[in-house]
Parts: sequence; structure tokens; C-alpha cells
Amino acid sequence: MTNDPQLYIVPTPIGNLKDITLRAVETLKNSDIILAEDTRHAKKLLKHYNILTKVNSYHLNNEHKRVDEYVQMIINGNTVSLITDAGTPCISDPGFLLIREAIKSNIIITCLPGPTAFVPALVMSGLPSDSFIFEGFLPRKKGRKSKLYEISQNTKTTILYESPFRIIKTLSDMKETIGSDRKIAIVREISKIYEEVFRGTIEEAILEYNERTMKGEFVICIDKAS
Repeated sequence: MTNDPQLYIVPTPIGNLKDITLRAVETLKNSDIILAEDTRHAKKLLKHYNILTKVNSYHLNNEHKRVDEYVQMIINGNTVSLITDAGTPCISDPGFLLIREAIKSNIIITCLPGPTAFVPALVMSGLPSDSFIFEGFLPRKKGRKSKLYEISQNTKTTILYESPFRIIKTLSDMKETIGSDRKIAIVREISKIYEEVFRGTIEEAILEYNERTMKGEFVICIDKAS
């Protein structure tokens, strides 16, 4: 770390608490303040590594209200680290707005390398990984069907995130739009004790998950159109 106030983007573990870099721990300890998506969740990680830095909330519901405050905090001489509940900020998580405003104010920004769910999922999928499209979460309603149709035509592997509460609906919508025989891989609970990988067709995935009560977020990798 430099002595100049700046903004650090710090990835945190997506499962196993050991999946954090030494540099990330050092950065969080040396920051003046940590901005966290969920302060209660963050404090569990910080306590584990004896990180005593003050924690403030920064999430989708308050980022527009507080972004100017936090930018000014950095301008005033504070080094700020941004973390989310898991993985790298900005990847389907808050962060973009703060980074954009920090750039406008000529604030130094450093993003540390570290955990993000879609990379290990893609590697383990067995699908082509030389070129891919990351879509994050599908739209809930408006634009959902058109996005799925677009995915059905992709000539690269497509990656989606999904929650356990919507996995069956999403697979059913995929079957209707993309087709039952398209190959997919689904990775759940990455780096946790119950990590699992499913590889098969969309139809086989529906049969696999329809009879189970699922927990943890899913990463879905969809094979390219033939």
C-alpha cells in the first residue's frame, strides 16, 4: 500500500475463509474504513483475521445516497476498502457507482486479484473456456425471454448466476427457449464443503434438481449454439 489515500477493491472468499490473499488481509487491516455490503456478514470475516478496521455499510439500497460521502472521505485523506458479501465487488454486486465517481475525482483505485465464482465454475464445467460471455443474473421479468433467446444463439459459452429459489424456474425457461438437449454445467457451493458440479443437458438438470431442496448460489454454464 502507498501512503496516498485511495480506494481499494478487495475480493473476499466465496466459501472457504482461507480463500483470501495475504495482500487482501493486509490491505483491510491498513485501511481507515471498510465499506461492506452487509456489515454483520463482513464482521465475521474480519474477526476471523483479527481485522479491527471500522466498517460502514455500502449496498444497492444506499449507494446512491452515500457515494458522494465516501468519495469525499477519500479526498479528505482516508484510505477506503470496498468489499461485498463474497467474491469481487462489481461482479453482480455493488461497486460500479463508487468506482465511477472516484475516477471522476481522480482518486487512485486499486483492485486486488481474488475470488469470483464464475471463473472456477467455467474451468470445472468442461465446456469451451477460451471465449465466453458472462451475463450474471437473468432479468426477473422484463427482458427475460429476449435475453434467453439471445443466449440460445450465442456462439460462446454463456455463464449465469442463479439463486436456489429460482433455479428450477430458470432451468424450465431455458428448456423452453434454448432447448432440452443443450449441454450445461451447474456448480453449487463453490469452495465449500458441499461443493458439487452437475454436467448434462438442461432436461437432465431439471430432473436432478426438481426433487431436491437446494441451498447456496448456482453458477450455470451453457454450451455454445452448434
